Amino acid sequence: MPATVKEIVFSSIIMRNEIELEALIEDYLNGNLSKEDAQAFEELRANDPQVDHKFVAHKVFLDSLQHFSQDTKLKEQLNRIHANIDVESLTEQYRPHPSFIIKIWKKNKAAFAVAASFLILAFVSIYSIQHSTKQNGSYEMMRRELVKIQNSQNRLIRNVNSRNKEESPSVNPAQFGGTGFALTANGYLCTNYHVIDKADSIYVQNSKGDSYKVKVVYQDQQYDIAILKIVDSDFTQLANLPYKLKKMSAGMGEHVYTLGYPKDDAVLGEGYLSSNTGFGGDSLSYQVEIRVNPGNSGGPLLDNQGNIIGIISAKESQVDGAAYAIKSKYILEALRAIPQDSLENNVALNKKSSLQGLIRTKQIEKMQDYVFMIKVYN
Repeated sequence: MPATVKEIVFSSIIMRNEIELEALIEDYLNGNLSKEDAQAFEELRANDPQVDHKFVAHKVFLDSLQHFSQDTKLKEQLNRIHANIDVESLTEQYRPHPSFIIKIWKKNKAAFAVAASFLILAFVSIYSIQHSTKQNGSYEMMRRELVKIQNSQNRLIRNVNSRNKEESPSVNPAQFGGTGFALTANGYLCTNYHVIDKADSIYVQNSKGDSYKVKVVYQDQQYDIAILKIVDSDFTQLANLPYKLKKMSAGMGEHVYTLGYPKDDAVLGEGYLSSNTGFGGDSLSYQVEIRVNPGNSGGPLLDNQGNIIGIISAKESQVDGAAYAIKSKYILEALRAIPQDSLENNVALNKKSSLQGLIRTKQIEKMQDYVFMIKVYN
């Protein structure tokens, strides 16, 4: 369906200024738009998740202001009523005659009616807001976005050209890549399942450019987790890991960062935890306000104390900065699920973080040797 003239106008307004978009939303809610403009805005809202999100958020904001104003007026009226009642005289011995109560009701019934209507309005508003944000048009949007986020998740693995053909198992360069990070000093690594899915062979490259062959010792498609083990004879054991896995959930609003390989050099991303659930309320993941790009998949998500709280796994394609990270407790579950006879060495996890209290540059300096580029060949 071709875009209408009004849709084009509204889109240009959004691109120019969010304040004008808020004014447009208010005009729509107040009924100040013409029938043609209102219809065009509704079509734009239905086709643009960002506009719909801003509309719902602004509506909740305006409703909250209205309720606050009504609440303030109600409190003032009730305070005036209270001032007219001699509370101290209402003792157990001298209870007010019923006629006294009737007089108060007749004199102030308008205020009591306002109080009752305010409570009803509050319940109705909360109910309608919840249902408008959860159900009204959202099922189709979430299904559409679910397809997009699955595609985005696949795109988070990237093409990586081998800079040294001697490192490759064949003359062909690696087809896909991502990020992984050390779980132990003796070569166990963690990444996403979708990064290494259907791989014939996998290599990892450290920050110095050294490449090592790895094998998959555990993979879980449902949790999108894979545990790798470096099996290269040239690999020497790492020093003690500077970070640790956090077993408990992180708090919303907590500042976080990630280190990954969206290009041939490691890239830092910083942000904050915006939700304790992932896409569509997925309890396996966090939502993180952080910029990630293809290649960040499998990278560690850390809090300020140097605890790994998750694995970067995907991003929402139409929302800037909305990324998703699988919670770290599922890494621990994956490690416990590995059959003991498939482990060549013990998996001894680090129990303390040496990154705590350091400034970010020092934290990155200490941990960059423990984050690897994943190279996938198939």
